[in-house]
Amino acid sequence: MSNNYFQFKQFKIEQERCALKISTDSCLLGAWVAAQQQTTNYKPQTILDIGAGTGLLMLMLAQKMGAVIEGIEIDKPSFEQATDNINASLWRERLNLHHGDIKTFSFPHQFDLIISNPPFYEGDLKSQNTHKNIAKHDEGLTLEQLIESAEKNLSANGTLAVLIPFNRTDELISKAMSKKMFCKQLLRVKQSVQHNFFRSILLFNRNQSEIKEEEISIKDADNNYTYAFSELLKDYYLYL
Repeated sequence: MSNNYFQFKQFKIEQERCALKISTDSCLLGAWVAAQQQTTNYKPQTILDIGAGTGLLMLMLAQKMGAVIEGIEIDKPSFEQATDNINASLWRERLNLHHGDIKTFSFPHQFDLIISNPPFYEGDLKSQNTHKNIAKHDEGLTLEQLIESAEKNLSANGTLAVLIPFNRTDELISKAMSKKMFCKQLLRVKQSVQHNFFRSILLFNRNQSEIKEEEISIKDADNNYTYAFSELLKDYYLYL
């Protein structure tokens, strides 16, 4: 996925100017969250993507859901390219991307669903590229700041969806609980059936309940996409 563009079945993502490129786990985030929302009685009417990057998640959710979707992106080149991607899509009339910092940005309303693939590396080796560091490392948005921003902008019955490294799962759950946000669903992700878990996707809301836990592997033992992964991505990926 290192090309300057990625062609999906119903939209195209140009990413040459974006600090953070499309990854398989970010595609899984969008597909899984969209699938989960199809099974709930409370259908989101408004959605916010914190750290929109290329605009990928906004477009994936727009393909499956009829909600009005907004995004916010702090990196100017990424914001400009994501805006182009959105404007070239079938759903541009109900998509709106803002250039700004979620920690200080003021929205006129709250959202039924907030989704984020945040900058999640803490204390790791950084590059010389400042806007890549903002995109990948939590110096621009810590997990605590993400939870605070989401809690402020989430409607009373809303859901927060976050992709995080597996080794920071408990940390995120703890920080969310301190803000009265509770994990209701946890998907543990493996790169293949032969690997350990490397990502978690979590759903939070304001109602404390038992966590529903699942797991998924992206690849099988023969290095092909697993059935579960293919089922989630078949409406998006060009060759599934």
